[in-house]
Amino acid sequence: MTRAAPQVDAFGGGGFRLSGDWKSGSVLILDDIAHPWPIASAAALSVEALAPVLKAGPGVSELMVLGMGASNALPPREVRQAFLAAGLGLEFLDTPAAARLYNLLTSEGRRVAAALIAV
Repeated sequence: MTRAAPQVDAFGGGGFRLSGDWKSGSVLILDDIAHPWPIASAAALSVEALAPVLKAGPGVSELMVLGMGASNALPPREVRQAFLAAGLGLEFLDTPAAARLYNLLTSEGRRVAAALIAV
């Protein structure tokens, strides 16, 4: 199967340019589809906000790249524990670094989900 994972071309100004298309606000990329994501800050992060990734499980994504905003922060313990229990890897970085890591991993053909808080 040929993958068509969206690439993060640019970020800033409260959104992202994904494969040439501007998306305002935060985004959740799962199974190579970008969805609007209503999380505007690391403080709003919850297990419920990441439920689609957790529900899909490792059959869809081997790893979740989490962009925490303008600066890196530790996700809530409940989020970290939920990913561990689901058997999914979790990498959290500031959003610019997370976008670069997501692009790198998808270019290698890895099955990666991304939740990126807009900066």
